[in-house]
Amino acid sequence: MYWMIIVLTGIVFGLGAVLLVKAGNPGNYGFCAACHLRDIAGALGIHQAAVLQYARPEILGFILGSFSLARISGEFRPRGGSNPAIRFVLGAMMMIGALVFLGCPLRGILRLAGGDLNGLTGLAGFVAGVAAGVVFLKNGYNLGRAHSYTGGKGAAGYLAAVAAVILLVGVGTHAVFLKFSVSGPGSLHAPVIVSLIAGLIAGALAWRSRMCLSGGIRDYILVRDTYLLKIYVIIFLAAFAGNQYFGFFKLGYTGQPLAHTMHLWNFLGLFLTGLAAVLAGGCPLRQIIMSGEGNVDALCCVLGMLAGAGIAHSFNMAGSATGVALNGQIATVAGIVITAGIGYAFREKLTVVVEG
Repeated sequence: MYWMIIVLTGIVFGLGAVLLVKAGNPGNYGFCAACHLRDIAGALGIHQAAVLQYARPEILGFILGSFSLARISGEFRPRGGSNPAIRFVLGAMMMIGALVFLGCPLRGILRLAGGDLNGLTGLAGFVAGVAAGVVFLKNGYNLGRAHSYTGGKGAAGYLAAVAAVILLVGVGTHAVFLKFSVSGPGSLHAPVIVSLIAGLIAGALAWRSRMCLSGGIRDYILVRDTYLLKIYVIIFLAAFAGNQYFGFFKLGYTGQPLAHTMHLWNFLGLFLTGLAAVLAGGCPLRQIIMSGEGNVDALCCVLGMLAGAGIAHSFNMAGSATGVALNGQIATVAGIVITAGIGYAFREKLTVVVEG
């Protein structure tokens, strides 16, 4: 069962991402928690980048897949109250860093599996950011315990699933409350039903496997546990094989889809994302999955990511094929300082008792 979950999750995310590209998603863009959320932010009018507006059904499927399996298994537990405002800020920092790199860490692996060597510098930055976050954990960083919600408060645990259903209906009916790109990456997408089914299956498996790249790196650093990392090895191998089969593989740094070659900012962008992910308790994908299972603190982090997408694209902070503008460079450095400041400020104070 252990290996079955690892292999199945890896194949669904790795090969599934390639098949979504084959079905219409942009190159190396089958699954990406950050970029897909960025497109959803555009669809909701949180930012006005006309080429990045589409309520990606993959994300909605992630939420509904994790929600459904958690409900079926009796493990749906509405909870929250562990510094949601700080988690909102950490979500914004995660998103700003990811958009400087042009992808979450999952897309970093998918980009690398497609031959995009810029994924190497980005993923190196992510590992370094997680390692920095572990230093804060070892020094007592703690946002406090979440509490179970009962009665009327328990309804808060359903918010992510309800929002996902509303957005899904909006996509299916081309509702007026959503914006849709007519050109650029936002206009490129697989058929709605294909994206939704892929998201539902992937979301359910991500929930069951507890898939999280920042968690995998953290666990390896702390206790040498490789369970979560094995999933990402399978993702890489499955995506690599799929890219080879369909002729999508293109080795190199230049001319890659939705990528740039400013290596320092690729590194620092995902460094910020990795640091924020450890302090928030999960990478962008993990936050989405946890919000589906009733975790309101994770939902606050996801809302922070949506806000971060709005900030990044409203103030020219996001990367592009031409690189990262000065605003994005300043935002990345400032984000690292802010996130490290949170790590320092929320250390548990040790009480020393002197007898005698």
